[in-house]
Amino acid sequence: MVVIAVTGKGGTGKTVISALLIHFLSRNYNLLAVDADPDSNLPEALGVKPRKTLGEVREVFQESRDEMGTMNKEQWLEGKIYSEAITEADNFDLLVMGRPEGEGCYCFANSLLRGVLRKLMRHYDVIVIDTEAGLEHFSRGTIGGADYVVVVTDMSKKGLSTAKRIKELSSELKLNFKKIFLVGNRMMNGMDEEIRKFSDEEGIELLDLLPYNEEIVKLDIKGEPVVLIDENSEYAKKVKKIATRLVGDSNG
Repeated sequence: MVVIAVTGKGGTGKTVISALLIHFLSRNYNLLAVDADPDSNLPEALGVKPRKTLGEVREVFQESRDEMGTMNKEQWLEGKIYSEAITEADNFDLLVMGRPEGEGCYCFANSLLRGVLRKLMRHYDVIVIDTEAGLEHFSRGTIGGADYVVVVTDMSKKGLSTAKRIKELSSELKLNFKKIFLVGNRMMNGMDEEIRKFSDEEGIELLDLLPYNEEIVKLDIKGEPVVLIDENSEYAKKVKKIATRLVGDSNG
């Protein structure tokens, strides 16, 4: 099993890349797609309508746990996730984390959820996690179990600064990822030298530089899934190559 987490500054295109990784990898592997961003966009990018979010299941659990008595709470929660939170698409399963509603401490529920998710993950060959933008998910341990972290950046200084901080945080928090990779997105002609220089200086291996793609913009404007992209385009071919590389690394 390999767990791939896609992260980076907001607006760099990490959800587009997550969706295309899922699209390509799910053809050959039993795959679980996880939308871990409270501002959920992955289902739309994949063209899938999700069922309940994990946050909604957690709310039901929070309201019901005092009435469960001696019932095994982890088994109850696992059953709810299977029956209500996992959406079965044509080639993959989708789990949308969502956000909790209401008040109260969710530490106990979160602890159970982590245990349940670890059990769920055993049923899949590949898990691709579209994380929320920024850095909080590192300190919360949301992606602590990832094998590979793919940091998506654009040409902005903020994008590069976020990538640098992600590497620093993973070291500070002793998150033992097998590797952190960098992907440059929406590159224009002659604008890639700074990304290559950053990759060399920070010691973050550059997977590839993805070109600006007008078709992606048009699909977004129309509200259509990004997975409808022309697979013969340079952009799609490069993401497919990245997908193959990530799974290939996991196999040694």
